[in-house]
Amino acid sequence: MRTMKLVGLVCLTAPLLAGVGRTAAALGEASENWPQWRGPLCTGESTTGNPPLEWSEDKNVRWKAKLPGLGKGTPIVWEDRVFVLSARGVGEALETPEPQAPEEDQSGRRGRRGRRGGGFFGGRGNQPTQVHEFVVLAFDRRDGSLLWEEVAAEALPKEGTHQDGSWASPSALTDGESLFAFFGSQGLFAYDLDGTVLWERQFGQMEISNSFGEGSSPALFGDTLVVQWDHEGDSFIVALDKRTGEDLWRRDRDERTSWATPLIVEVDGKPQVITSATSKIRAYDLASGELVWECGGLTRNVIPSPVAAGGTLYVTSGFRGNALLAIKLAGASGDITDSEQVLWTFDKDTPYVPSPLLYQDTLYFLKTNSGVLSTFDVTTGERILGPQRLETVSNVYASPVAAAGRVYVLDREGDCEVLEHGPEYKVLAQNHLDDHFDASAAISGSEIFLRGNQYLYCLAEEPPRKEKF
Repeated sequence: MRTMKLVGLVCLTAPLLAGVGRTAAALGEASENWPQWRGPLCTGESTTGNPPLEWSEDKNVRWKAKLPGLGKGTPIVWEDRVFVLSARGVGEALETPEPQAPEEDQSGRRGRRGRRGGGFFGGRGNQPTQVHEFVVLAFDRRDGSLLWEEVAAEALPKEGTHQDGSWASPSALTDGESLFAFFGSQGLFAYDLDGTVLWERQFGQMEISNSFGEGSSPALFGDTLVVQWDHEGDSFIVALDKRTGEDLWRRDRDERTSWATPLIVEVDGKPQVITSATSKIRAYDLASGELVWECGGLTRNVIPSPVAAGGTLYVTSGFRGNALLAIKLAGASGDITDSEQVLWTFDKDTPYVPSPLLYQDTLYFLKTNSGVLSTFDVTTGERILGPQRLETVSNVYASPVAAAGRVYVLDREGDCEVLEHGPEYKVLAQNHLDDHFDASAAISGSEIFLRGNQYLYCLAEEPPRKEKF
């Protein structure tokens, strides 16, 4: 059910500066691209894009490029280049490891070891049987040709992955000068945009619940990179100098596995790192790493990434329960659980895997991994639409995206429903491609980029529009 506290939805005047760019002035350039997970504002919105309404294998496919291996991260776009991460098996497969019985720690929880334990966990994830190359790929945006390919690491994956996952699930990100590729337990790698390695870092081996694999992507603000390392061992968050990869600060976290990507917002002129996880939602001062505030209220196994605008943060989760919290950022300090900083909450129909879309004044989200849509007015906390079952979209891992007054919802079977942004359910187009899609879309200019299991698609109206790169 929904609860509302009449404490005044006061908006911050400080802008949301989520992720890319060196300063607020750089956001204009970033907005023309899709430089990171969830786009230039980390909300799923392209403020300048105008992608096609309709497509199929025979219509509005400007190009499609065969992808090596498998990855689940979103493609990212900067000017004339598109970057993706992948993991591909090489050499002969090893003997399949014998399944391990779930272990039980002193708390009685099965499928994981104690917080200081090591090794694989019993669970349902697939265990690695083949050495993999962890690959960074750069494609020419104009024709899909491969510009360069770099193998960041070659090794047997250090842990399992979900049966629907891959060993390259995080998304890359760029500030227009450097490219940052995160492969979890295989490391974080920095390149220039021509593929030259600048530096690399190793953080150890993650121990993911049920061997379901890694998924959190790094966040970037100015010269600071942030990695959220939540797992069944010793969890932490670390801030790095993007130029050298050296630690700026590191803080321990009392958290189990989470897959959400951190969000960086500016509050009263000071950037904060927002992390979403099972135990607490937390905000850290970006400069010092000091904890600013924390809040309980989410379910276990947090996957959706938080979004923010207008001074309010929206966090969701949907495993074995439902949770949506709207948190006023100005004035938040200490433990704000059940305080007036929590403007409103909702406990039905929230997402398990897909992250919410924050578009203009509306929050869009799906129920668990299904094609059941809800929308909320973020200024009032009132439900606008839903639960609305979509006509053609059903099983969804990809997060919705939006541009030009349209919302794009892509499912795993290649069906994409394009909706008109507004208070009513209005279908503008129903599209299909012959691939399997778990990665979220990227929008830049007149194009939308979809990363399937087999191909990277560039979709645009034909004939090609004149783009300036």
